[in-house]
Amino acid sequence: MPQNPKPTACLALADGTLFYGQGFGATGQTEAELCFNTAMSGYQEIMTDPSYAGQIVTFTFPHIGNVGVNPEDDETADPVAAGMVVKWMPTAASNWRAVQELSDWLAPRGRIAIGGIDTRRLTRAIRQSGAPHVALAHDPEGNFDVEKLVAAARAFPGLTGLDLAKDVTCAQSYRWDEMRWAWPEGYARQTTPRKKVVAVDYGAKRNILRCLASAGCEVTVLPATATKDEVLAHGPDGVFLSNGPGDPAATGEYAVPMIKGLLDDTDLPIFGICLGHQMLALALGGKTVKMNHGHHGANHPVKEIETGKVEITSMNHGFAVDGQSLPAGVMETHVSLFDGSNCGIRMADRPVFSVQHHPEASPGPQDSFYLFERFVQSM
Repeated sequence: MPQNPKPTACLALADGTLFYGQGFGATGQTEAELCFNTAMSGYQEIMTDPSYAGQIVTFTFPHIGNVGVNPEDDETADPVAAGMVVKWMPTAASNWRAVQELSDWLAPRGRIAIGGIDTRRLTRAIRQSGAPHVALAHDPEGNFDVEKLVAAARAFPGLTGLDLAKDVTCAQSYRWDEMRWAWPEGYARQTTPRKKVVAVDYGAKRNILRCLASAGCEVTVLPATATKDEVLAHGPDGVFLSNGPGDPAATGEYAVPMIKGLLDDTDLPIFGICLGHQMLALALGGKTVKMNHGHHGANHPVKEIETGKVEITSMNHGFAVDGQSLPAGVMETHVSLFDGSNCGIRMADRPVFSVQHHPEASPGPQDSFYLFERFVQSM
């Protein structure tokens, strides 16, 4: 490769800042909100996490793509994040589990990526000015109309007020019995479940469903728009509210009435993660706010207030529950040690609780798995 190859990709920020690099994956153009993720592993899980709908991910760790991809690590059928930004172009995959190169996996799935970017500078800009709206273009000939790219970035509507759960939820209900991956058998099946759980899918990651199955649950997954009666028709012992993308206030237009109905008419245990946490907080009378640049990474310390225990957690959210807005009878259970933002709530007198972080994503690596066991024990 020549010393200074002609740029084949361009990242344009709405403020007019331009980053040139080498494109890989699909060709074309996409617009999205730009965030950064500090995880040192798990790029495939990040790209297939439905919570990243409407976002392009900047990876602060430079070695992205070096272990290739394999179907076992997908969190949903296809990449959901709109694109990816990396410091170094991916090298040839070198891992015994790899079945495909990262670029060859992205291209047919319509996901654009750009390498050769100063990701430290880009991350600093996101931290200082907030998550920007951007346009990302990949053209093997290196022809870019930068004025149109900047205009496209400025025209992106943003995630505030946007309900993306409907875009990533399942089309119809289904059963789930696959458990967590374990050596050497891989994914085993749950054949002796003890409890029945309905999981409401706002963009659920497969590993969350696996954790529920591993904790002893027979899991039935329902679409995001499921009503209270549709949930109760399955006779659940508990209800799970999944992660997902977009503005919680927008998704709450239909999700909050359903959750309120469950709270008013039943005494079922309820457990929420990420967007499900935010949905539960809204249903209980709390409020959510848009964060400056959000929390995205696998190394976030979270403190459980009652015990003082600090957990290393995985995070992925651009909105947060306002801890000051929680009404009487709703307790704050976890807080971020990075910025003090809310990371968990529970009702004082009922087995209804939720967390902002992702206990299924193997941070710590199992610091937060007790939450699934707590949920099952409460049923």
